[in-house]
Amino acid sequence: MPVITEIEDLRRIYKRRVPKMFYDYAETGSWTQQTFRENTTDFAQIRLRQRIAKDMAGRTTKRKMLGEEWAMPVALAPVGLCGMQHADGEIKAARAAEKFGVPFTLSTMSICSIEDVAEHTDKPFWFQVYTLKDDDFMRRLIGRAKDAKCSALVITVDLQVMGQRHKDLKNGLSAPPKPTPAAIFDTAFRWRWALGMAQTKRRFFGNIVGHAKGVSDASSLSSWTAEAFDQSLDWARIKELRDMWDGPVILKGILDVEDAKQALNVGADAIVVSNHGGRQLDGALSSIRMLPAIMDAVGDKMEVHFDSGIRSGQDVLKACALGATGTMIGRAFVYGLGAMGEEGVSTALKVIHKELDTSMALCGKRDINDVDRDILLVPEGFEGRWM
Repeated sequence: MPVITEIEDLRRIYKRRVPKMFYDYAETGSWTQQTFRENTTDFAQIRLRQRIAKDMAGRTTKRKMLGEEWAMPVALAPVGLCGMQHADGEIKAARAAEKFGVPFTLSTMSICSIEDVAEHTDKPFWFQVYTLKDDDFMRRLIGRAKDAKCSALVITVDLQVMGQRHKDLKNGLSAPPKPTPAAIFDTAFRWRWALGMAQTKRRFFGNIVGHAKGVSDASSLSSWTAEAFDQSLDWARIKELRDMWDGPVILKGILDVEDAKQALNVGADAIVVSNHGGRQLDGALSSIRMLPAIMDAVGDKMEVHFDSGIRSGQDVLKACALGATGTMIGRAFVYGLGAMGEEGVSTALKVIHKELDTSMALCGKRDINDVDRDILLVPEGFEGRWM
């Protein structure tokens, strides 16, 4: 067992153990990848303010999100294809999150179905939906989430049109992989991954195949997916989706002050400031640059969560110091999942928690709920002055 001290350690193992098409799926952004890169590099511009001679005994990172207390202000973000990163990946990630005491968010485009994850976990999880045109499918999907006792609905609102991700096209991304010579050759060197996939029955999109009209296999799924996303999405439609759910609703993909205000108007309980991990509009500002302005606009009226670019507990601390109620991690837990399955996700959470707790203490705070902008040194003009 290698010594894991940072998320980057997990990424290196992940790269060796998972087929290239799935590594590239997680580890790239759209177009030139400018936004993907700046999501992380912009965090580095924010510095922490060291304080000393303060009582640091009895520290806590516990925080309430959507009315429930969690071990730290971190949730596992909805990530598609986790069951291709590791056999039964969504189940294993959900178990790790449950044991650690943080929320897990299941993606509609998961390999394991809602029912699969519910059967293998004890506590409610969050469920993410896209804004799809098929209203009947949407209602049945949300009904299935209710039956599984999901505790929150996360509506992704920034995927009306899919940003082009060059490597996914060049790799011929599919689930399961098509048996091309390149895929077979690549898989031959990832025997752990191949062995796991050979031993599971879950290799297709479990929430869609057999549930969406006319989708019974991989070929019909491909044509359905190409037409599924609702390009006519507007705020009235978002409100319709919000009204289909009886519990808390989170809108994920907010990157503009005006959109944050609209989210408040349609009754969202929380928003996630996110640019989809740099996978949609390349050239958009990083999420961390946009967080302060959105906090100023709606932060006193609703929960504002943060996503895109977090690779450490210090990143979590900085987002919380800028006002975020909670954060979401995607790639950071996927690295762990692909590297070592459930144990890898648990390791990623432990690494982030230790960094968060230690850094908070060195900034002179012992309760995450007391962390504010006072611990930060933000460069002048960080939010930008744009024409």
